[in-house]
Order: sequence, then structure tokens, then C-alpha cells
Amino acid sequence: MTGSARAFLDMLAAERGAGANTLSAYGRDLDDYEAFLLDRGLEAGAATTEDIRAFLAELDRRGLAGASVARKLSAIRQFHRFLYVEGHRGDDPAAVLEGPRRVRPLPKVLAEAEVTRLIEIAHERARAEAPTPGEAARRARVACFIELLYATGLRVSELAALPASAAGLKGEAIIVRGKGNKERLVPLGDAAKAAMRAYGDAMAKAAEARTSGEKAREGRAVGPQAAKAGGPGTRWLFPSGAASGHVTRQQVALDLKDLALAAGIDPARISPHVLRHAFASHLLAHGAELRIVQTLLGHSDISTTQIYTHVLDERLKSLVRDLHPLGSEESE
Repeated sequence: MTGSARAFLDMLAAERGAGANTLSAYGRDLDDYEAFLLDRGLEAGAATTEDIRAFLAELDRRGLAGASVARKLSAIRQFHRFLYVEGHRGDDPAAVLEGPRRVRPLPKVLAEAEVTRLIEIAHERARAEAPTPGEAARRARVACFIELLYATGLRVSELAALPASAAGLKGEAIIVRGKGNKERLVPLGDAAKAAMRAYGDAMAKAAEARTSGEKAREGRAVGPQAAKAGGPGTRWLFPSGAASGHVTRQQVALDLKDLALAAGIDPARISPHVLRHAFASHLLAHGAELRIVQTLLGHSDISTTQIYTHVLDERLKSLVRDLHPLGSEESE
């Protein structure tokens, strides 16, 4: 990556509060773009509109979806705008380009009965006798995952990075740091708070078992005190051995797919983001106002939240088609 691209990413982090995942995505897109220019003997500072069009044509030849091409073009536009504003070049060759029209697909949504089934199975597994305290803690963590995701509509990155202080919640809401480093207040129900308490208890027992095992191997006596969940000084609600110190997005997704298998639901239909969609759609179906759902989800633009009204429209259409006497051509 060139120095100008690194400077652009630094600007995104410092001025726009872009998170690690956003910066990583932009970095990959700019790496791809700069590698293409390098093959043509160019750098971004000398690229023309035709060079950018050639790159977009190359993406089309690779068979990339329109959404992927649009995302890469967005990164390129912002990069060239940055070069122009910072005086690295005197024009902006990407300003006149239009990307492919993006057709936003309707979000995948689970039925309320399916989410209820997932929650029930998660708690059944957490209550069942586990072979080890560590496995018991893992099962309690999965139950906590699904209760929190469905109760709050958190993004998986927000869930994974919840602080350990969230487990000591005494009020009715938690403060979540979302995209752009923006904070929002997210209310919690009794079920989610109970799942966090059960998870904390299971983590404490697992930590105590580890400590007891270590002391037994060293030939020392074991005191009655229990280790705190996650160990002393733990920053995160869901600690792990990952570089970040907390559980990864990929691990959350894998745990949910394993839960889906146990619940008899196709794992391909389950992801943390699907539960976020379910949270929003089910709230709207039960009469919640769109602005409130926008605030809960942390959307800066209400047009992003409005996609869920299309889901409801589709449900209404299917109800009329399936239940109205004239809704089916086969009806008499």
C-alpha cells in the first residue's frame, strides 16, 4: 500500500472514527486498485478517469457482484477526493464516475417461532450437565449471545466488544459504542439480564476450576474463594485468547450455526445479522415506530431502517395472496 493510501486510512480513523473492520475493508479495496494501477505502470496520483473505468471493467470480468463493485468504487472515489482536497493532485478523476445501480435485497428474517426455538434450545443446552466447567461456560455464553442479539439488535462487532462492566448492570440499559465511535443507549429486558448473570456465574465456576487444577498440580492447598469471571483485570464481557482480547465475530457466528443445527434450523439461515434483522422486523410488526427502531439500531440515516418496512410489505402481500378468497388463481 502506498503512503497516500495509508494517509487516507489514517484520516478515516482520526476524523470519521472508522472502526477496524471498516479500515480493513477499505484497505483491501485500495490494495486491489493500486495493484491494478501498478500493472499499468501508474500510481493513484497519475491515474485518469479511463484508468478507473478500466479497473471497473476488470472487476466485471472477474464476475464481482454489483454491490461489490459499488463498494470498491466508493472507496476509490473517497480516496481520490482525499488526494484532491489534500493537494496531492489538481483534479479528481473519479468525480464523474457512476457506479452500478445497487438493488438492496430484502434482509433475511426469522419467524418469531424460530427465534423462540433457538432461545429455548440454547437454554436447554446451558441447563444440561456439561462434561467440564469450561464447556458449561461456553454453552451459557451461547445462550447469552442469542438473548442479547435478539433483545437489543446489536451488531456482532458491538456484541463481541461489550465491556465486562455490562455484566454488573443494575439499570435497564447499556451504553453501546457503534459505528463512527458513536454511543447509544440500548435497553435490556429481564431475559437478557438473566442470561448475562448465568453466563457470569458459569465463567466464575470455570475460572475457579482452572485455578483449583493449577494449584493441585503445584501441590498447594485450594482456598474457598472463587475466581471472578474472565479473571482479574478482564476488560471484556466475552474474553478470549484472540488478539483483540475478546471473542471474534467469526466465533459468534459459528456458535449460532451450531445452535441452529441443534434446533433443527438450516444453519445457512442463521447469522448475528439475521438476528439483528429479526429484532427490527419483529418490533415493527408489533407496532414500534420507525424512528425508535432507527435509534435502537444506531442507524444514522432512516432510509437504512426503512428496508424493514419492505419486509412487512412483503409479509402483508403474502398474507393477502395466501388467505384472501381471491388471492389465489386456484381459489373458486
